[in-house]
Amino acid sequence: MGVDNGRFNDDDYRTQADFRRALRSFLHESEAEARRVGLTPQQYLLLLMTRGHRSYPSVMVGELADALKLQQSTVSLLVDRAVRRGLLHRLESASDRRRVEISLTPEGQQLLDEIMDANRKELEALSGGLFNESLLRVLREHHAAVENTSH
Repeated sequence: MGVDNGRFNDDDYRTQADFRRALRSFLHESEAEARRVGLTPQQYLLLLMTRGHRSYPSVMVGELADALKLQQSTVSLLVDRAVRRGLLHRLESASDRRRVEISLTPEGQQLLDEIMDANRKELEALSGGLFNESLLRVLREHHAAVENTSH
C-alpha cells in the first residue's frame, strides 16, 4: 500500500506516470517516423512548427525560433539546410524586404503529411494514457488550486 502524503495519492502518481510514458512513446514513434521518411527529428519539428504556425504561410525565422525554443541564429541555419534540401521556401516579404518568410515546399508538405498520418494513428492508440479521465481531473484540480492562490 502506498504512502499518502496528503497531497497526492497512488492514483495521482500512476496517472502522471502513465501520461509521461504515453507522451514519451508518442515522441519516440514520431521521431522514428521522421527518420523513416528521411528527415531528422529536428527537421520534422521545423516543418511542423512552420506549417502549424498561426502566421503560415508567412512565418518569420524569429517566430520559428520562439516556437522551437532555440536561438534565432540556430533556426536560421536549420532553415538554410532545409531550403537546400528542398523542404522549405525562403522568400523576401513583399511588404518589407528586410523580412524573410518561410513556407513548406510541396516535398516538405508531403513528408510532413506522411508523419502526421502516422502520428494520428499513434495518438489514437495512446489516447487512454494521454487523455484519461483521472489525468484530466488532476489537471482541473491543479488549475483550480492555482486560481485560488492567485486571488
